[in-house]
Amino acid sequence: MERQKIGVLTFHKCINYGSYWQARCLVEGLQAKGHDAVLLDHHSDEVARAEIRCAFQPKLPERSPRSDIRDYSQKVRSFLKAFAGLPVSAPFSLYEPGAVQGFDTIVIGSDEVWNLRHPWYGQKSIFYGDGLKADRLVSYAASFGNHDADEGLHPWWAGHLGNFGAISVRDENSRRLVKDGTGREPTMVLDPCLQFPGIAQVEPANEDEPYAVVYGHGFPVWFAEAVQRWASDARIKLLSIGYRNEWADEQRLSAGPDDFAALVAGARAVVTNFFHGCVFALLNNKPFATTPTPYRFNKVRDLTAALAATHHMVAEKDADRLPELLGTPLSSEIGERIRDLRGQSDEYLTAALA
Repeated sequence: MERQKIGVLTFHKCINYGSYWQARCLVEGLQAKGHDAVLLDHHSDEVARAEIRCAFQPKLPERSPRSDIRDYSQKVRSFLKAFAGLPVSAPFSLYEPGAVQGFDTIVIGSDEVWNLRHPWYGQKSIFYGDGLKADRLVSYAASFGNHDADEGLHPWWAGHLGNFGAISVRDENSRRLVKDGTGREPTMVLDPCLQFPGIAQVEPANEDEPYAVVYGHGFPVWFAEAVQRWASDARIKLLSIGYRNEWADEQRLSAGPDDFAALVAGARAVVTNFFHGCVFALLNNKPFATTPTPYRFNKVRDLTAALAATHHMVAEKDADRLPELLGTPLSSEIGERIRDLRGQSDEYLTAALA
């Protein structure tokens, strides 16, 4: 494959473990393929303020207790330090895509780059390629997030996707939106964390006692109670990472991106309602259970369906299955599906960048 200068356009400065790791894995994965790849360093004061507000008040309208602010400050500092280590382009305004110059290919994705309902990135046309100048424009593992396929895609947005030389998505909901809106059949690919596993797989955290990771917030009461019962019976500590969950035994609110990866790697199991909570459980071959929020439902449903892991997504009627899910190794079929999709994803990238 010919070496190219590639700009990756994604949400690389979100104070969110999944966003950070997907951006890093994609750009470093492209570098490992021999390309000169950097993240396109877009900036917006509006977006920066929204990120900081969400970092300190992640559960609005419920306010963070004052006692958590110091830990959230440490979490933010850890992310800022991690951002400083990412390979990035010269900075430019999110609203001036024409300032991006000199790239053979621009890769847009992954994450919710096409989510028109995203609270601060939604409706930003740069993520649809508007105004960008490069020899080739492609997507990798792009998602529409909670913009449901049944609502369709306005022709204005669909028309911009016509400028892409190759399109890939990471979930069925996004596949339907692209197919119905443009008539093109996009390729289904893996999230970069699963596609380039060696990057996000780190040494397990060294904890004094067995633990399970709790990742997310806003869990339903029935789920929290069922997980507590399982943990008590199994004599496993519940460790909540990044967000306060009062029902967990310990809060690690200040954890940075590397801490998150290490804690998942060392966990006995993962309970989550976030997409990348599932991804990191799969990456580390950990038993997991998920009950996604409405905002994340499409992503989690489609991820588990694609990887033969649908039974890991539970509703209240399934609460009695939690001990089995959290105490049993992942099925071999899940690993086989990941390997198959990894091959398909690699073939897509090779062809898209040829």
